[in-house]
Amino acid sequence: MDNILSKYIPSAAVPGALELLKNHKVHLKIVNERVTRHGDYRKMPNGQHQITVNSNLNPYRFTITLIHEIAHLVAFTQYGRAIKPHGKEWKLTFQQLMLPFIRPEVFPNSLLPLLANHFRNPKASSDTDAKLSLALKQYDPPNDKNYIFEIPYGGTFRLYNGKVFKRGNKRVKRYECVEVATGRVYLFNPNAEVEFLK
Repeated sequence: MDNILSKYIPSAAVPGALELLKNHKVHLKIVNERVTRHGDYRKMPNGQHQITVNSNLNPYRFTITLIHEIAHLVAFTQYGRAIKPHGKEWKLTFQQLMLPFIRPEVFPNSLLPLLANHFRNPKASSDTDAKLSLALKQYDPPNDKNYIFEIPYGGTFRLYNGKVFKRGNKRVKRYECVEVATGRVYLFNPNAEVEFLK
C-alpha cells in the first residue's frame, strides 16, 4: 500500500496516512475523476470502511481529501452516526488528524499559512475556501477549465454534462447563472470549474 500511496501523496505524508488507514481498517480505492466530489467515505454492508479518492488530484489536494474522509469515519466512530456529516465533531476530528501533516516536509511553504487559516474552522470542501482552492490549483496539471468567479459577467460556460450557462450576478456567496436552453436560474459555487466559451 505504501508504494501505491507514494504515487499520490508527498512521501513525507505516507507513514502518517498509512498508520491512519491501518488503525481504522480502511479499504482505500483510488478511482477515476468524479466532477461532483474529490472523495467519499462509506461503511459497507459487510461492516468494512471504504474510502474513495479521485486519482486525478494533485498530491496536496489528495492528502487533504484522504484525511477529510478518514475524519468522517473517526468522527462517526467516536460520536455516533447521528452527528452532522460536516458538523462540529467532524471539524474537530479533521483538525486533529490533519495537524501532523501541516508541515514543510509535506506541503510547500506557500500553502502552509493558507492551510493553517483553513483549519481554524474547516469547511465541507477545501474548494469553498477561495484562497486555498486557488493556491492548490497551481499544483494541478494544466487544463482548460476556469473557475466561475473568473468568468466575466454575461459570459457563457459549459459544464461537464454539456449544459451551457450564462453568468449573472453574485448573491452573497454564490453566482446566479442562467441555463441558456431552458432559462432556469441555478446558483454556482464561485470555485466550480467550468469550460469558458465566450
